[in-house]
Amino acid sequence: MNSLSLHRFTGRALVVGLAWLFSLSAARAAGDSLVYFGTYTGKQSKGIYVSRLDVKSGRLTAPELAVETVSPSFLAASPNHRFLYAVNEVSDFGGKKAGAVSAFAIDRTTGKLTALNTQSSVGAGPCHLIVDKAGKNVLVANYGGGSVAVLPVQKDGRLKEASTFIQHVRTGPKLPGQKAPHAHGIYLDAANRFAYVPDLGLDQLIVYRFDADDGSLLAHEPPFAPTKDDAGPRHFALRPDGRFAYAIMEKHCTVMAFACDQKRGRLTELQTLSSLPGGETVKPGYSTAELFVHPSGKFLYGSNRGHDTIVVYAIEAKSGRLTLVEHVSTQGKIPRGFGIDPSGRWLLAGNQNSDTVVVFGIDVKTGRLTPTGQTLSIGAPVSMTFVRGN
Repeated sequence: MNSLSLHRFTGRALVVGLAWLFSLSAARAAGDSLVYFGTYTGKQSKGIYVSRLDVKSGRLTAPELAVETVSPSFLAASPNHRFLYAVNEVSDFGGKKAGAVSAFAIDRTTGKLTALNTQSSVGAGPCHLIVDKAGKNVLVANYGGGSVAVLPVQKDGRLKEASTFIQHVRTGPKLPGQKAPHAHGIYLDAANRFAYVPDLGLDQLIVYRFDADDGSLLAHEPPFAPTKDDAGPRHFALRPDGRFAYAIMEKHCTVMAFACDQKRGRLTELQTLSSLPGGETVKPGYSTAELFVHPSGKFLYGSNRGHDTIVVYAIEAKSGRLTLVEHVSTQGKIPRGFGIDPSGRWLLAGNQNSDTVVVFGIDVKTGRLTPTGQTLSIGAPVSMTFVRGN
């Protein structure tokens, strides 16, 4: 695979283009937003898809292809909502063992994306990325290569070559299935000072000091917060006030709560809970995936693959500790990713193996989920990103 294969644009009949524009325009209203869906490309998907969400009703327009690009599994929008970035989850780019990160300009009226450029992620199999709070850099985690990189952003949204690349190395005993590093996410605190990287292969939550001005990641002290052996930390979430953080363990099907020292970036473990219903053990085919704190900071949501549920926890305001609220079926198979709209009223669960996205209403007082009855057909959905619409 080479860079030329990452973007394949095809001519579309005028009637199709007008129909798409009408479908998005018909749902446009104050407070509505665009929802972009990252996918694995194949028979059912050609790239990034877009719908328009009516925030009041939770209704979504039929998804349309926003742009063709190879396996854009995870997406992130710039703070000004002008640009969208996607990992291209491949293992060979430009003849090297690396994946890619692609930049797109957003047309907030139509939802269409225009390709700007593509850069190497430096490591193989990029799986997650984030735009820093100043919009100056895209930070990417490479699962296959077990590394992280920082790609500076130009004023026109285009990406520069990586300014920083760090290869993770496993130095301790090699457990079965944990023979190499696998960076599975990268997250920033609200102050744009610390980057947190759950490394599934190292069983560590690695902490870096981040400088947005020069696009650098520097070693921190202590360099990481440990997790249980072979737990497999996958994704991470900070409460909006920054006082507490949470990590979901892919292999153990657990969620860890941490107190977060906002001045020093240090994580102190508070609690570990199962992501499964009481008494249920981890079975073959079970694993966790996504994790998000509700915009209110009152609830935490995580996805269980195999068990095919969303687990809901209440977050105690002062202590940051978790209490189980419920488990809700995602009405499909393998909920790899989900998203919560910025208003906190709607959760969209992506069932990767069912090629569906199911919409749930969120009770903002209790955190409980209620299916709305709406299901979208999208091939192999992985992630959802919300962008302000015009």
